Amino acid sequence: MGVKRRDYNTFAGKVVVALAMMSVIPYLFIIYLILFERIDLSFVMLLFAPLILLSVFSGFALLRKSSSQIDTLRRETSMIESGAMREPIRLDADRELVEIANHFNSLYNKLDEMNRKNQEQATQLMVYAHDLAISYQKTRQEAELRNRLSRYVGNNLVERLMNLKEGVFLETERRGVTVLFADIRSFTALAEKMAAEDVVLMLNQYFSVMVDIIFKNGGLLDKFVGDQLIAVFGLVETDENMAAKAIQTGIEMQAATYEMMRGKKAAGESTFEIGIGINTGVAIIGNIGSANRMDYTVIGDCVNVAARLEQMAAGGEVLIGEQTYLENDRLFDFESKGEISIKNKLEPVVCYNVLWDGV
Repeated sequence: MGVKRRDYNTFAGKVVVALAMMSVIPYLFIIYLILFERIDLSFVMLLFAPLILLSVFSGFALLRKSSSQIDTLRRETSMIESGAMREPIRLDADRELVEIANHFNSLYNKLDEMNRKNQEQATQLMVYAHDLAISYQKTRQEAELRNRLSRYVGNNLVERLMNLKEGVFLETERRGVTVLFADIRSFTALAEKMAAEDVVLMLNQYFSVMVDIIFKNGGLLDKFVGDQLIAVFGLVETDENMAAKAIQTGIEMQAATYEMMRGKKAAGESTFEIGIGINTGVAIIGNIGSANRMDYTVIGDCVNVAARLEQMAAGGEVLIGEQTYLENDRLFDFESKGEISIKNKLEPVVCYNVLWDGV
């Protein structure tokens, strides 16, 4: 807001008054007396010298007061700038200086409000950055977990595993599952005739095909034990007949091995057969091992029977336990193998051989 008029309460008005008192008025009055009243100059100087001094002193006092007010305004603004004072400037001074102080207070309040908003936004940005960092870390951990899971289960099951409630999949529990054991027949004798590099290459090719079949049918790879592999059906897929999935897996594994060996035989390479045992029942599922090395695996009578069936299976056979048979007797072709004795079991186990095109 501009100054519309200059009066005594303004700095400009005081300057005009001071100049008039210090120079213009006294000297004009002297000139007037000399010219029109015909008064002697020496008498005028003697008469008006105190008046002139008083006028000059009064004008100087007015300027000095305004200068002091300007210095006060400068000092208070510098204190606010340095942070030594945060209160608004309250100045009893000329109107221009009061308006300047008010404008300064208004600007300072706006800047202070903007600073608070910037601080709030900076804090919010820090929170967002923290949340983004956590989200990125979780995404990276999830990607690593997906990568690890893909080594044990098929890609079609990874999403289901990731969507399970936290901790559910890794809880120790008893659950009905179907366990599959597969083993290369006479592997030791075969390996003794081959170079170590060729043995490793052969196993990697074999396991790659077998694991793909397990994953395709919804199974989970439990572990490799030498030339033996163990798979579990029913840990994630519970709504389907996982025993049937396990039988289908066994048939496809035998068929794939048969085709693989045809190629090796044609190339003049060593060939082998596999035996498969499958059993359905209740097993204990959980993390088993030491504090330094843990395995998420299945244990129990159901697993032991499956292992025993695999040991008894001849090359090209898929032997299944009685419960597996009862759940799928109309879905596949079987041949009864009678009863077998299992170590640490009082009652013999009835088993069946699954008939497939290669048999």
